[in-house]
Amino acid sequence: MRHPRPRTHPVRAAAVLLTALLSAGGLAAPATAAPPPPAPAEGPALTPPMGFNNWNSTHCRAEFDEDMVKGIADLFVTEGLKDAGYQYVNLDDCWALPQRDADGKLVPDPARFPHGISAVADYVHAKGLKLGIYTSAGTKTCDNTGFPGALGHEESDARQFAEWGVDYLKYDNCNNQGVDARQRYRTMRDALKATGRPIVYSICEWGENKPWEWAADVGQLWRTTGDISDNWGSMLSILKQNLPLAPYAGPGHWNDPDMLEVGNGGMTDTEYRSHFSLWSIMAAPLLIGTDLRTASPATLDILGNKEVIAVDQDPLGRQGTVVSSEGGRWVVAKEMADGSSAVALFNESGTAQRVATSATAVGLPRAPGYTLRDLWQHRDTNTAGTIAATVPAHGTVLLRVSADGRWAEHPPAVELGLVEAPFIERDTPATLSTTVTGLGRTPARQVSTTLTGPDGWTVRALSPATAATLPNGASLRTRWRMTAPPGTPLGSYALALRVRYRSPAGERVTDELPVTASVVAPPPAGASYLSDLPWLSAVSGWGPVERDTSNGEQAAGDGAPLTIGSTVYAKGLGVHAASEVAYYAGRRCEQVSAEVGVDDEKGTKGSVAFEIWADGVRAASSGVLTNAQAAQPLTADVTGARVVRLVVTDGGDGSDSDHADWADARLSC
Repeated sequence: MRHPRPRTHPVRAAAVLLTALLSAGGLAAPATAAPPPPAPAEGPALTPPMGFNNWNSTHCRAEFDEDMVKGIADLFVTEGLKDAGYQYVNLDDCWALPQRDADGKLVPDPARFPHGISAVADYVHAKGLKLGIYTSAGTKTCDNTGFPGALGHEESDARQFAEWGVDYLKYDNCNNQGVDARQRYRTMRDALKATGRPIVYSICEWGENKPWEWAADVGQLWRTTGDISDNWGSMLSILKQNLPLAPYAGPGHWNDPDMLEVGNGGMTDTEYRSHFSLWSIMAAPLLIGTDLRTASPATLDILGNKEVIAVDQDPLGRQGTVVSSEGGRWVVAKEMADGSSAVALFNESGTAQRVATSATAVGLPRAPGYTLRDLWQHRDTNTAGTIAATVPAHGTVLLRVSADGRWAEHPPAVELGLVEAPFIERDTPATLSTTVTGLGRTPARQVSTTLTGPDGWTVRALSPATAATLPNGASLRTRWRMTAPPGTPLGSYALALRVRYRSPAGERVTDELPVTASVVAPPPAGASYLSDLPWLSAVSGWGPVERDTSNGEQAAGDGAPLTIGSTVYAKGLGVHAASEVAYYAGRRCEQVSAEVGVDDEKGTKGSVAFEIWADGVRAASSGVLTNAQAAQPLTADVTGARVVRLVVTDGGDGSDSDHADWADARLSC
């Protein structure tokens, strides 16, 4: 399943029986928790492959050609990506002509590659890089044009690849004629081996046949999921399918949750930093999926972060494992070769949350103090053992934590926090409480905090904003009064909470927590259709959340009338799993109700589960529903909640065709 197609996805990730409950944060255990094979002492891909693949940015469009490939190789060198560890410049589908020649050989498209693949390989190799290529373990590749696949031509195609100087093969799964996957992928393994050329072998069968259980002696990496899409819901769903497979990863055999989307425009930079951090802590292959010729400085900063890359490329080869995941507050830890632990504090929710753990919980020995290295801010602090941060919505704090005995060389860590998410009802002053908490083995001294808002806003402290000292565990709590200018439009606004303090050695330290304040309207009295109300945030796995129509998977407004079990509904929300739509309830509402189900437009496909959350508590759940079922009533008591969230998960079998309808969804206040 590689290519986005309108209104349907060709293959489910149904065989990946490891999908998490998306909102609850729980993870299914692997179907079998067999230990990984012994790590090879030598061979290809002893660390996860790093490079580039054109598909996510170009698909089969004309800009995919020889000049692009050479340009990417040039940029690997000039932008420092080669020095950061990226090696492979990989071609995806559409590089060949639709027909083989009279001798049954593959023919490079002369319009795209006028000098042939061998000349491109020579160019890439001259840069000290490696070239990858693509085909499918079927009669045709995955593109609708129908380029030749390798099924029945494995030996000939492998010889061509070797003769051209190819260093990496991505072997897809389309048009496989029902032939057993193990047989197909082993046949190509043997053909590649017979060439005598070392070629990294990427098995791309989408996790359909649980390759983590059998492919360690077949290829160096295997896809664990269906295709990634450039949106938050897709990335999150794939993350949760790949995380439980940590026991199967190691040097020379890697779980592959698909290529990176960083820089393609469908997510924010905060979300892309999470994407890159989480792929790195999972020891995933890092294959850039954006056109580097047009990449922004922010994109290059993310992709080129050598400290984060070092987590991915650690020679011990461990995949990070889940320490905790309650309420969308994830702690994922990865054992490192030097005895440290890489720790991701990940917030999957739509509002800032405190994510916390301890040094011992992430596998470190007891010690008087620990060094915390923030891999995005590139700075060191010390902690007495608590590892915590207020993490922005969809953000990740990535740390490297060491019991190295050198903790006293660093200033103490402090944690900036919010007592609750800031909501400002329009034309009404609001109060916000912030905290600064000492985490260090040594105390923070001369502590002062400030809170600033957008131009025209007034912010003033209602309680002390300074403290002489903050030892470990002590907090400075400050109440603030915020007023937005009259008539400020509804929406999200950036504030900044800053703290300044001195270490015991006199070193000046400044830290900042970005804060998002939402200017909101109080919910109307009575019962209102949710499709008529403004939402705080809306995320859908494919395509946007739709008002009063189904989800069409592509552009806004491409849906059809909401239809469940042949019943048409005029009002409601159309989404695609995994999805979340959040509304401000302002502690004034009592109930959310809806008729829920899988939209008829997907035929017999699709299975989802609906959930209603009141602040951080799940208030109602439908269980798994399929297209065969009529609409089911779902009602939740949301009394006292500031925020209600409508969540749809994929039902545990992947997100193919999961068109979910919140028909007649109402909020009663």
